[in-house]
Amino acid sequence: MSYKSILLKKIKSKKAVIGIIGLGYVGLPLALTFAEKGFKVIGFDIDENKIPILSKGKSYIKHIPSSRIKYQVSRNKFEATSDFSKLQTTDCILICVPTPLNDDHEPDISFVENSAKSVAEYLRPGQLIVLESSTYPGTTEEILLPLFKKKFSPLGGDKEGAGALFFLAFSPEREDPGNKKFNTSTIPKIVGGYTSACLEIASTLYKQAIKHVIPVSSCKVAESAKLLENIYRSVNIALVNELKIVFDKMEIDVWEVIEAAKTKPFGFQAFYPGPGLGGHCIPIDPFYLSWKAKEFGVETKFIELAGKINTQMPYYVVQKTIELLNDNRITINGAKILILGVSYKKNIDDLRESPALKLIEILQSKGAIVDYHDPYVPELPKTRKYNFKLKSIQLNQASKPCPERSEGTLMQSYDLVILATDHDAFDYKLIAKSSKLIIDSRNVFERKGNKSKNIYKA
Repeated sequence: MSYKSILLKKIKSKKAVIGIIGLGYVGLPLALTFAEKGFKVIGFDIDENKIPILSKGKSYIKHIPSSRIKYQVSRNKFEATSDFSKLQTTDCILICVPTPLNDDHEPDISFVENSAKSVAEYLRPGQLIVLESSTYPGTTEEILLPLFKKKFSPLGGDKEGAGALFFLAFSPEREDPGNKKFNTSTIPKIVGGYTSACLEIASTLYKQAIKHVIPVSSCKVAESAKLLENIYRSVNIALVNELKIVFDKMEIDVWEVIEAAKTKPFGFQAFYPGPGLGGHCIPIDPFYLSWKAKEFGVETKFIELAGKINTQMPYYVVQKTIELLNDNRITINGAKILILGVSYKKNIDDLRESPALKLIEILQSKGAIVDYHDPYVPELPKTRKYNFKLKSIQLNQASKPCPERSEGTLMQSYDLVILATDHDAFDYKLIAKSSKLIIDSRNVFERKGNKSKNIYKA
């Protein structure tokens, strides 16, 4: 019996052991989804701090309840480890690691490369490997494939189809943290295989846990589809961000313009401006394609321009902040500023590429004294770019300023408040009433029915 037949049989009977590398916002929910469908799942992560937390059935991601993890651990369907030698015991390996940008806005695929090397070290005949990390077209075949072929070259690792010794595919993650309408099992899954046998096996695996699986002709098509999805959003958000600046000069409210335009029942989809782009995909993916396009002598001017506009939005918000402070005879140097919300979107604890972090950096560089409040992020962790050493302050109402900047600090002690992330948990009425000046980068106060004269849009 061929390795293909053996693996398909194990997958269909749910006896295949699933290994997932990377237990973050993508890997952890994917691992739990497969475990909930009856598979044994081993989660791998290089972060030693995560392993004991997960082993105790606890969660470090706000929107993933601990009870969900605890149940799968208790029934021996999920375990977490940093011991990558256990990859040998798995049948299917899914790689869900970060693909950030370096300081020059070029792809940093070191996490993918290191994961692939670990897989290659412990790879045995008959395994399926799927890359899920967002990346440029060609990554799967250019980075992963040579490593695995080299492992099996003495055994005829170039064989395909029924005689293949391993199987390779790409299936882009489409997680949307905090989205209550869709979850891992209900978001359609694109799958591209290196060969038709690879595609068949990978598609069969995902069909066991995900309702809709969309097979495509190659890994490159699957890689490109993910980039298109996020470039589409990046370009359209850049458009409304640029229009926000233009309309502001004309004293036109861009949010009112969008509300009017979206009444058209065809040919228009509403996108909304903000303080910048956040999340792992939209701020990053366009640059992955731009970088790869240069290899083919193609300039992606439109995509790069969109990225440039979006990365400038925190600076625009700061400029509006400086202007508003000046109008009130307050200098930015020494001004007390409170940032409301630091996660990249509302109702989650995900800080990846959050524009709020850039706002803090810029404001501090100009001498402002910056605090933040976010019910989802009690403390700002050290990241690749930032190390602010700040904790979320507590908000209370009072009739006079609080003399000290500490927990219990009152709204009135700040010269200005910047709404960066529109969490539903915020008491917008109280914030509007208690703040001296407010910069609203999300138009949330007006949407919530607060139109105080101290609120300014940016």
